Amino acid sequence: MDIRIAHRMKGAARSVAAALLFTVSALPAMAADLDTIAREAILVDAETNTVLFEKNADERMPTSSMSKVATAYMLFERVKEGRLSLDDTLPVSERAWKVQGSKMFVELGNNIKVEDLVRGMVIQSGNDACVVLAEGMSGTEEAFAAAMTKRMKELGLNNTNLMNASGMPDPNHYSTARDLSVLARHLIRDFPDHYHYYSELDYTYHGIKQGNRNPLLYRNMGVDGIKTGHTEAAGYGLIASGERDGRRLVLVVNGLPNMQARADESARILEWGWREFDNFTLFKAGETVDSLPVWLGVAETVPLVIQDQVKITMTHDQKQKMKVSFKADSPVAAPVTKGAKLGTLIVTAPGLETLELPLLAGADVAQLGLFGRMGAALSHFFGGSSQPASPPAPAPAQ
Repeated sequence: MDIRIAHRMKGAARSVAAALLFTVSALPAMAADLDTIAREAILVDAETNTVLFEKNADERMPTSSMSKVATAYMLFERVKEGRLSLDDTLPVSERAWKVQGSKMFVELGNNIKVEDLVRGMVIQSGNDACVVLAEGMSGTEEAFAAAMTKRMKELGLNNTNLMNASGMPDPNHYSTARDLSVLARHLIRDFPDHYHYYSELDYTYHGIKQGNRNPLLYRNMGVDGIKTGHTEAAGYGLIASGERDGRRLVLVVNGLPNMQARADESARILEWGWREFDNFTLFKAGETVDSLPVWLGVAETVPLVIQDQVKITMTHDQKQKMKVSFKADSPVAAPVTKGAKLGTLIVTAPGLETLELPLLAGADVAQLGLFGRMGAALSHFFGGSSQPASPPAPAPAQ
């Protein structure tokens, strides 16, 4: 798997969970050019995990129905592991039937197909569907919420605590915009076979047709998910994701005053992210960056390679002013082992902190034998060899 390497920009807050797909997070300085009326917000490039914009991204907030994404994650994980099937059925308890708020209108005592419950939860935002799923997976909603919180922390959601499966108001039920962005990226990457539910526009159950509440699905702008939320304490929120020209962004906003503001602000921030930034591949995995001379080796040089793909999210102006160089001690003494670190790649650009990555030997280079070393010494003495009799003083290569 390629490792997309992002970088932290000057003035950034804290990084997104670095454990997610081996990336490091970044925050471009240009983010200061954007503001939003959302109380909390974060915009992330899903491939490089680069944070393009954030506002109060680490403040604890009520999640409302956005926490249904965590319930879906738990379900899809069980399906992937073979512990549950979309064709299985689960019983409807009185608690599930009586739950308030948005519903898919499950019938008391009925057994409902898991896939119907998924659509009822994802498209119709059914609190009742969430309770049925929680009880089916863990026996009680309380046990499910505890297991879900534990699993979320394993995924890197360290500021998240969930008390129920649906996001119903509870003072101890909270997350952050940053945590929800991490969860959204896990959902998309870990369960590509199930992500399509989030782009379905409507679903009919029990004779009641309900449309998907995500307003950006209807704007023809490349958005294909994920989940709205609203309570009095939380305001209007949205986890949104979309792909344009092969580049996926993930947005979380919360605390907006009404549905129209949620739709308009979300669309504006996403459009800004697609317009102002792009992903640039500096080197492919295993690509040779340069070479170093080898002292008393069977080969005169050894290639310097970058181990993993280097892809960076930045503005076009930053790319134009970017500088790439490397430093290494030269020459390197034989024998050289393939994979040994021989130098450091250095990437700089205005507004970015310097990125430094190891450069490795791209091949084994054995040492000359005794007679070869003697020959090299004699040749050097008589001025006829490029191999020095002894290594010159190290000098940084650029």
